[in-house]
Amino acid sequence: MSKNKMLPRFIAIRNAVFYEVSIGIPANAILLLFHILMFLLKHRPKPTDLTMGNLALIHLVMLIISGFIATDVFGSQEQWDDITCKAVIYSYRVLRGLSLGNTSLLSVLQAITLSPRSSWLAKFKQTSSHHSLCVFVFLWVFNLSMSAYLLISVAATTNHTSRSFLFATKSCSVWPQRYLPKYTFSMLWIFRDVSFTGLMALSSAYMVTLLCRHKRQSRHLHSTSPSPRASPELRATRTILLLTSVFVLFYLTDCIVYSLSGMWWNSDLMRLSAQILLGNGYATIGPLVLISSEKRMIIFFKSM
Repeated sequence: MSKNKMLPRFIAIRNAVFYEVSIGIPANAILLLFHILMFLLKHRPKPTDLTMGNLALIHLVMLIISGFIATDVFGSQEQWDDITCKAVIYSYRVLRGLSLGNTSLLSVLQAITLSPRSSWLAKFKQTSSHHSLCVFVFLWVFNLSMSAYLLISVAATTNHTSRSFLFATKSCSVWPQRYLPKYTFSMLWIFRDVSFTGLMALSSAYMVTLLCRHKRQSRHLHSTSPSPRASPELRATRTILLLTSVFVLFYLTDCIVYSLSGMWWNSDLMRLSAQILLGNGYATIGPLVLISSEKRMIIFFKSM
């Protein structure tokens, strides 16, 4: 593809990336502020509030770092050094992993909240907040360890014409690893992604089953609306299902684009631009989904 044809696409993707970041940062900041105020003012929290607040913080920092990466990809004249490259790329990959893990945890917590008293999941309702803290610590340690190899393999790019490395940004590149470490880390990444995505799918399928059962019971009782107690839980469940669907959509699209980018584009900048755009999609749309469905936020800010 000629440079004249690629330039308009590159400019369009660049504008979309900065527009995406400019929406995602304030949206996550508002969502995080709401959950902080809810905690400080000691309002009665929901089991998923802590995870939503943590997810908003992760996405906020991730988008800030992504904006920093975008400035380097889209024309910064200042070359980063090794320390900057390692810190930026390592932090971004850790946060991507935490986003996956926390979204999976959010789906599981909502499945536990919605589960009937006769279900074996019901015994976790009272201890879900304590378990969430343990899972947070595990996710941080796990993702920090999983991404540690980037502290060695990422370095400042010195030769932009070399084909022996993969560009991470315009200033940074990932140097090739030996066969055994390369495929060991690849298998660990695949295992992590498949495990968390599978857990998300199982909990989502369980919630869909419960929603269908509730709908049948409502028809049987000749009532079109659920009980006041069940209604907020069902609305929250639909929101979590929509959120996980958005995540899976962007995740699968990102994987496909990464796999086929070599066939579509010869320009590394085009590949990087598309991956930044897709990688930030969930972090931008996710908080908008949560904000639009959070009635407590509207009531809370009106009262203030």
